[in-house]
Amino acid sequence: MTATLPEPTVDQPGRPPSARPAARDPRWARPAFLCLLGLTALLYLWNLGASGWANQFYSAAVQAGAHSWKAMFFGSSDSANFITVDKPPASLWVMELSARLFGVNAWSILVPQALEGVAAVAVVYAAVRRRLSAGAALLAGAALALTPVAALMFRFDNPDALLALLLALAGYAVQRAQEQARTRWLVLAAACVGFAFLTKTLQAFLVLPAFGLTYLLFAPTGLWRRVRQLLLALVVLVVSSGWWVAVVELTPAQYRPYIGGSQHDDFLELTFGYNGFGRITGSETGSVGGGGGPGGGGMWGATGITRLFGAEMGGQIAWLLPAAFLLLAVGLWWTRRAPRAEALRAALVLWGGALVTTFLTFSFMQGIFHPYYNVALAPYLAVLVGLGAGLVWERRGQWAASGIAAGVVAVTCVWAYVLLARSADWLPWLRWTVLLVGLAAALALAFGPLIGRRLWAAVAAAAVLASLAGPAAYSVETAGTAHGGSLPSAGPSVQGAGFGGPGGGPGGGGFPGGARSGTRGGLSGGMPSGMPGGQGFGGGQGLTGGQGGFPGGGARLGGVPGGGRGGMGGGGGAGGLLDGSKPGSALTALLKQGASGYTWVAAAVGSQNAAGYQLASDAPVMAIGGFNGTDPAPTLAQFESLVRAGKVHYFLGGALTMGGGGGAGGGGGSSTGGSSDSAQIASWVAKTYSSTTVNGVTVYDLTKAKS
Repeated sequence: MTATLPEPTVDQPGRPPSARPAARDPRWARPAFLCLLGLTALLYLWNLGASGWANQFYSAAVQAGAHSWKAMFFGSSDSANFITVDKPPASLWVMELSARLFGVNAWSILVPQALEGVAAVAVVYAAVRRRLSAGAALLAGAALALTPVAALMFRFDNPDALLALLLALAGYAVQRAQEQARTRWLVLAAACVGFAFLTKTLQAFLVLPAFGLTYLLFAPTGLWRRVRQLLLALVVLVVSSGWWVAVVELTPAQYRPYIGGSQHDDFLELTFGYNGFGRITGSETGSVGGGGGPGGGGMWGATGITRLFGAEMGGQIAWLLPAAFLLLAVGLWWTRRAPRAEALRAALVLWGGALVTTFLTFSFMQGIFHPYYNVALAPYLAVLVGLGAGLVWERRGQWAASGIAAGVVAVTCVWAYVLLARSADWLPWLRWTVLLVGLAAALALAFGPLIGRRLWAAVAAAAVLASLAGPAAYSVETAGTAHGGSLPSAGPSVQGAGFGGPGGGPGGGGFPGGARSGTRGGLSGGMPSGMPGGQGFGGGQGLTGGQGGFPGGGARLGGVPGGGRGGMGGGGGAGGLLDGSKPGSALTALLKQGASGYTWVAAAVGSQNAAGYQLASDAPVMAIGGFNGTDPAPTLAQFESLVRAGKVHYFLGGALTMGGGGGAGGGGGSSTGGSSDSAQIASWVAKTYSSTTVNGVTVYDLTKAKS
């Protein structure tokens, strides 16, 4: 059975595109669209301040950029420009401009993220509306707005929110370019992808095969003109993604901050290594562990085609994934005989290719992978659901379309039941309601040609409500919960979910040997059983100098001398690898005293640890070793020189020191090859300077050497 398609365009530039399904929107379309945007804004802005600084790592960088234009340009973690975050700074620029206008606070940092989410919903709506009905476009917009990981990340300060918006804009621009072979739209798409690169490096380029091939195959103009247009777009892509990189690479190291996440102060090394191909292979120099092979478990979870459907990822993104793949296949089959430049088929290939490429990359990458990365899939998934549902709706009087609708709804609602059952104690009635209403609607849809169009519409509405009820409930729960730390997760706690993927390892969740982690923010699951002194990622005793720490032991993962109470999760005042420090009032007051007399009021190992102190004191705090504590910045000799010059006042202990590379005391991490400078600095400080304890944090005064 073939589709009834609009008249095709011809291979001449400037000719009108394929006709849209309606000359104008129905009266209800614009109010409904505005209502969708309003409800999305309400969901993303409601109770937004409850998350406070959210990810303190990025909030501290925003604070630095609000105080220093140089820090803003380079993406520095501190306004004294010691080290950058381990990403390019584009997402920070948006938040920093807001902070400069409205002050540094949780709302000025997080509201731009929420507005990016509203804009992404509008883009998805526009992409579907250009091809199909307003109803299909509304469904696509709602599907994006209610995707739990979108409700999480558009309320958080990680770069992924801006990345998702820019790639959605790029897809829309390619779609517009394909319709009439317009060069300016193709150039706009390339610029969006380039800016996305400056948001999260090579992840932005995952869409390039789908976008480029769609235009090359389906643009309504001659082949050589398509090639020339794509070459021009490539030039724009290189310029828009490379101008900042060129400035950084050409600036002498002494005039800019150290490039965080690299081992040789090189942004290209960061791009192609730690943040690039290392994420695919698991060989990330300076990281805290590696991934697992197909079917195996590693620190970042089992890889394979079912990865995004597992306990760790499923509730974040997978609610409509089966529907999207089924509807994509149906749409491509229905449009298989369309003319080459038919815009509807091109749109399916465009968004479907982006979804498949990103899905496969996320499924099989063996390096660092977190559940919130899945927000990149959400716009592609939503567009495909809208396009597929719109095609089915147009053919609702046909038995084939009714059967497809019934099958998609049944699969979606059964799958939602499975996902909801993973949180069995959370709204237990919901999964049964979704299952029963969904199956009843699917049964009715199967007899679509017999029930009449009005009843078919009512049943379809019930099917949509049942299909979206699960992710909507997850999203509302996410909006009502404060999130923080480096590993936020949407929705309620999930049985079997932990750090890095389904099962997490022998312990059933979290790290191997550990307890299942929570899903609210920082890790609360267990440390590897062999990690020296480790009692858990959620705080508590943490890693102290007495058990495998410095001095004396030289452990690969050990505590700063003198102990303190913060493990990797930031218990007490000290922070750790994944959660920022939370200094008490006495420590904050101590840091503020005489802060203007020092370049850095304090130094601490790890960016998250330093971030909390910096946000509280509103003064630069040096993040020794960058995010993981494994960057060679500064070296021991450099730190000694800075201390002798009177540029650093305090050294703050009590946090995890990542030094030396290699595994965690036999606990299961893979070798990182990172620097041990942070460990050497911590040991030197403990031997050289006297300390005291303030609010549970060991404080070394670097102006007072031991006798």
